[in-house]
Amino acid sequence: MELLRTPDEHFTDLPGYPFEPHYVEVANTDGGEAIRVHHLDEGPSDGPVALLMHGEPSWSYLYRHMIPLLVDRGFRCVAPDLVGFGRSDKPADRNDHTYARHVAWMSEALFGHLDLQGITMFCQDWGGLIGLRLASAEPDRFRAIVASNTGMPTGAGTPSEAFENWKVFSQTVPDFDSGVIVQMATNTELSDAEVAAYNAPFPDDAYKEGARVMPTLVPTTADDPGAVDNREAWTTLARFAGPFITAFGSDDPVTVGGDRYFQENVAGAEGQPHRTVEGGHHFIQEDAAPALVEAMVDAFERGA
Repeated sequence: MELLRTPDEHFTDLPGYPFEPHYVEVANTDGGEAIRVHHLDEGPSDGPVALLMHGEPSWSYLYRHMIPLLVDRGFRCVAPDLVGFGRSDKPADRNDHTYARHVAWMSEALFGHLDLQGITMFCQDWGGLIGLRLASAEPDRFRAIVASNTGMPTGAGTPSEAFENWKVFSQTVPDFDSGVIVQMATNTELSDAEVAAYNAPFPDDAYKEGARVMPTLVPTTADDPGAVDNREAWTTLARFAGPFITAFGSDDPVTVGGDRYFQENVAGAEGQPHRTVEGGHHFIQEDAAPALVEAMVDAFERGA
């Protein structure tokens, strides 16, 4: 597996992102060079863990507004970069990216190396597809979950028209510009420097294979390997008894209605203060950081 590593200078002086990098190494499934996984680790080391899982094509930069607010509330914020994103290593061959591998890489990084416990997780987009699989595999590590603009699809039903359009766009657009993509799905007007920061991990197209391929890895048919794994994972997630709160954006066309499925099928979702975040687009962290932090605090305080 050929791995690319974005030079450190690409991450210098990014607006609103003063955080120190931290790294662990996870096994290369091909038996080659270990994969370096980056994460942020901010706040008191003995504070309750807030795990912040980003999606695609973003990276931990997406959480720069939420992290200071959570630290002020006493949380230890851990925000990993998925393999292929941010400061994490990037497999150069799109075929090296599979749903199962991304789950395994994050499991080894967050559980095998960091041994996170008592987690209150916020997950959005692919951060949910991966993060909810982690929670279903080791539910005892999780105190509470806030799910936003995400799902754990099993191949049932029909994907939204917005998602199908996104998938076609992601595979055909000549210039896969992550900053522009984030701006397109954010109501808040980002500065030019912020847009550039979303592109910082990708010096050229060779670094974008993970970002390009991820939309095609979302299970949309029942026989997709990811769908099979997700159906099994749902048998555990459905029994999750900790607080499970949905905080979906009012303006996200991709995941509209997905919150109801969680509310109706996860035991811990019953009686929780679910919310529709007004003015929140798909990358809701840019639009409504304070509201999302309050959802996490609610979930934590309702936990055992």
